[in-house]
Amino acid sequence: MSRTEESPPVDFIRQIVAADLLSGRHGGRVVTRFPPEPNGFLHIGHAKSICLNFGIAAECQGTSGVVGRCNLRFDDTNPLKEEELYIQSIRTDVRWLGFDWGDRQFYASDYFERLYQLAERLIEAGDAYVCSLSAEELRAHRGTLTRPGRESPFRGRSVAENRDLFRRMRAGEFPDGTHILRARIDMASPNMNMRDPTLYRILHTRHHQTGDRWCIYPTYDYAHCLCDAMEGITHSLCTLEFEDHRPLYDWILDRLQTELGCHPQQIEFSRLSLEYTVVSKRKLSDLVKAGVVEGWDDPRMPTLSGLRRRGYTPAAIRTFCQRIGISKTPNNVELSLLESCLREDLDQHAPRVMAVLDPLRVVITTVAAGHVEGLTAANHPQNVDMGSRTLSWTREIFIEREDFSENPPKQFKRLVPGGEVRLRHAYVIRCDAVIRDPESGAILELHCSHDPATLQTNPPDRKVKGVIHWVSASRSRVAEVRCYESLFTTPNPDEVWQDADFTTLINPNSRTILTDCRIEEGLQDAPSGAVFQFERLGYFCVDADGAGAANRLFHRTVGLRDSWARLQQEQRKV
Repeated sequence: MSRTEESPPVDFIRQIVAADLLSGRHGGRVVTRFPPEPNGFLHIGHAKSICLNFGIAAECQGTSGVVGRCNLRFDDTNPLKEEELYIQSIRTDVRWLGFDWGDRQFYASDYFERLYQLAERLIEAGDAYVCSLSAEELRAHRGTLTRPGRESPFRGRSVAENRDLFRRMRAGEFPDGTHILRARIDMASPNMNMRDPTLYRILHTRHHQTGDRWCIYPTYDYAHCLCDAMEGITHSLCTLEFEDHRPLYDWILDRLQTELGCHPQQIEFSRLSLEYTVVSKRKLSDLVKAGVVEGWDDPRMPTLSGLRRRGYTPAAIRTFCQRIGISKTPNNVELSLLESCLREDLDQHAPRVMAVLDPLRVVITTVAAGHVEGLTAANHPQNVDMGSRTLSWTREIFIEREDFSENPPKQFKRLVPGGEVRLRHAYVIRCDAVIRDPESGAILELHCSHDPATLQTNPPDRKVKGVIHWVSASRSRVAEVRCYESLFTTPNPDEVWQDADFTTLINPNSRTILTDCRIEEGLQDAPSGAVFQFERLGYFCVDADGAGAANRLFHRTVGLRDSWARLQQEQRKV
């Protein structure tokens, strides 16, 4: 376990599970499930659920005599929005996060025949009926939060008629929207979910798993609880928006208890809400469709694939999920906490290298033309096991343009005319001349001299406070670097999002592309996905699609300091 990873806190869900084990309620079994709908890519909010469900199962499996399992189940009940692409991405993301479902991968579609049979049981018991109202009529009959609904005129159909219509629905006799199967509960219920909810609808659509075998599909609310029961789930953990659905979850299971023999317990917890972020798959899909981002794996997206491409580590995300904890209280988590967890992990494991993002040429006049000297630099200041690398010291080098100032502000500890500065892992240099473009007056290069007696040490007769990074001009490689800010300008975009004008919330500076950066020559062959600390600049990740490219592409993963915390403090002062 890395320094950033911690033992999970004893939250209220784990207390419930522990009490159930102590009482023997489920016979020494703890079976959870992660049930994503394959209609989009997983995001940081899903990571909280993944860590909770797989984490509890793993913790219980380590307890003497306890069987702990977590299923991966795709709730694929709406083929209109589902794709095989999403299924593959979900598998990849769960594994990348560090969890394994073993042989316990399931689909709701695995149970379509059984779900249909159970629906017929509800019809036979008088608990379900076929309704022929149009979608508009259904909305009118449903009522409001302050006005009860009205019963469908088809609610009184006989069992025989309902069974016949339902079987003909399955046989494909009716077009989409002609009929639905509804539960017969209570149209006056204060809980809108209990007002005769839909159990089945007609969709003449090919399914990615079952092909053309079905033209009726169960709703999520109907299928989810029954799939839980058929898989022997003991604790069905879901977010708070499903709290009002729990009475329906229990109603369906209670009516079919004889056929099922298992009644899972649904427990709700607060969903993850992260500042400057949206965690709705619909809204994330809107961002992709509108071209605001380049895809689901755009490094500005809060999807796990986007975070992975940007250089986030599984350990940092798991630690983040542990630190925010599990509760029933909704809260908007500060982005700085996620970045802090990442920074802690990368500080331990990311090799140190040097890169220059805005190059200013420096000619070392005391070094002969063609001279190349190998200088040794440690790959990590604390971890000697990470070894060292060789830097090329040449007559011409690049430094950051902002590391030189002709009119320096107070406390400026970098290079100035006539001043000295230390080059990281190399020598002390002094700026002797500034070379300008004769027409524009722009600085073209600096002419400096170096002191050969100062290799990585300061002589006792003078103090050099400033240290800057550099790369060889002739031996470095050109790279593209993409730097990121938050995608949104407001810390709570969900609260002000409107479908028509959500693009007004987008930060125009969310991505800055730098095309003439310089990197150490060894980084040209760095593997895709590798994360490095560019000294003094932050952590940067090699793009996943950049293998073999002439110019490597790097994404800025996170800064060296907590920039978001500072920004939030400034905003609070305003």
